[in-house]
Amino acid sequence: MKIVYGLIVAAVVVTSCNNNKNATADSSDSTSNPFFQKSTLTYQAPDFTKIKDADFKPAMEKGIDEQMKEIDSIANDAAAPTFENTLVPLEKSGELLHRVSNVFDLLTGANTNPTLQGVQEEMAPKLAALNDAIFLNKKLFVKVNSINDGLSSSKLDPESKKLVEYYYQKFVMAGSKLSDAQQDSLKKINGQLATLSAQFTNQLLAASKDGALIVDNKEALAGLSDEAIKAAGNNPDYKGKFVLSLQNTTQQPPLKSLTNRDTRKKLFENSYNRAEKGDANDTRKTILEIARLRAVRAKILGFDNYAAWNLQDQMAKTPAAVQKFLDGLIPAATAKAKSEAAEIQSVIDKQKGGFKLEAYDWNLYAEQVRKAKYDLDDNEVKPYFELNKVLQNGVFYSATQLYGITFKERKDLPVYQEDVKVFELFDQDKKSFGLFYCDYFKRDNKSGGAWMSNIVNQSTLLGTNPVIYNVCNFTKPAAGEPALISYDDVTTMFHEFGHALHGFLPVKNTQVFQVPA
Repeated sequence: MKIVYGLIVAAVVVTSCNNNKNATADSSDSTSNPFFQKSTLTYQAPDFTKIKDADFKPAMEKGIDEQMKEIDSIANDAAAPTFENTLVPLEKSGELLHRVSNVFDLLTGANTNPTLQGVQEEMAPKLAALNDAIFLNKKLFVKVNSINDGLSSSKLDPESKKLVEYYYQKFVMAGSKLSDAQQDSLKKINGQLATLSAQFTNQLLAASKDGALIVDNKEALAGLSDEAIKAAGNNPDYKGKFVLSLQNTTQQPPLKSLTNRDTRKKLFENSYNRAEKGDANDTRKTILEIARLRAVRAKILGFDNYAAWNLQDQMAKTPAAVQKFLDGLIPAATAKAKSEAAEIQSVIDKQKGGFKLEAYDWNLYAEQVRKAKYDLDDNEVKPYFELNKVLQNGVFYSATQLYGITFKERKDLPVYQEDVKVFELFDQDKKSFGLFYCDYFKRDNKSGGAWMSNIVNQSTLLGTNPVIYNVCNFTKPAAGEPALISYDDVTTMFHEFGHALHGFLPVKNTQVFQVPA
């Protein structure tokens, strides 16, 4: 199945292009807003040299207005509903909104700033309202329902049938079968949840930035490599000090190496408590309200809880299935953890550490256990994993061997941040078919974690080629130093590029990509 575009791209986090942010041109003017026309760059890649922060809101508002008109036209078509006059135009609707939202999502996730965060929080309920206007549209649902009822006797191809099933389920899950009063309540809650989700994202990002551990002296960083210490001291906002930035995990990468227990404890606690300090970035009230509203929404939709509603289109299907899986996993996982904890405590005791194992000790001593048992040391392996070599000689090499794909760096295409690289992809017949953006280094204005998504989606219906990106949060080295990454980082690179392959490889015509003989 190839769903061309999701109808609503929720704005998740926010970012900025590196150009002309304070320009005052009226971005609602079609001659000045770059989103109002398709990009003329390769495969409609965005021209980041022309995009300003001020362009997003007017483009999104115009995109919402255009898609609403398209939806009204589909819903009010007097002709009998068919796949061609209902689902095809539904798939094609919202072209402008998708164009701007895809770029907005990229930037908001990878390079945020306060201006765009404000746009995110302002637009979130408006996007939720558009989503409701589509999937709670009674006239449109009657058409989709009619097409779905006739699916068994239709002559549609399997992909088209799957699309009908997808949309029917999406309408039902959204509440299309509810009464007017129930839908009105649902719309209000959806708007509130959209706003709260945007606020949570921004709170968490700010909390992670503020949670960085500031170290005054080099001695407190004992155990870290010279390269890691140099990178930690490379923050221009803290000259003469060292900054250990937080990643989205509780266990931070330096905990594997820091031998100063007080530094380990401070770093762990900064991470663990980052969003529970009672300040503006404290997420607890936001989370509680999101949970409360989700429970109310689930009840309106006829489910006992949010999980029961949300799992309908997932593999597990029911909370009971999830619980059964966890019940089977927990005993083995906890037994393994207790066994590892005993081994680690034994090492601490042999070294006359004089303390009981705590969470912030785990990674350091687990590395020592691994070294003793298997002669493996993460720091000794890192020199073999220089980021660019992993990308070229690992990730890309594997794609070439498995699918015949080759890569060419495109230094002529503009990027949104100086560390980003762009590569053009070619099939085994040397035919170009997509672009890949990779953004690997951590920044304080980047969301935590690692992910893949699209700037432009592959679509035979729209005639578009895939423009895809991977974002990660690896530690950036000091200037002139190699970017040495861990084994876990290597697996993350391969994992995220695996998602990228899902977007790149054609659904049909897969015979183009065959493993070379």
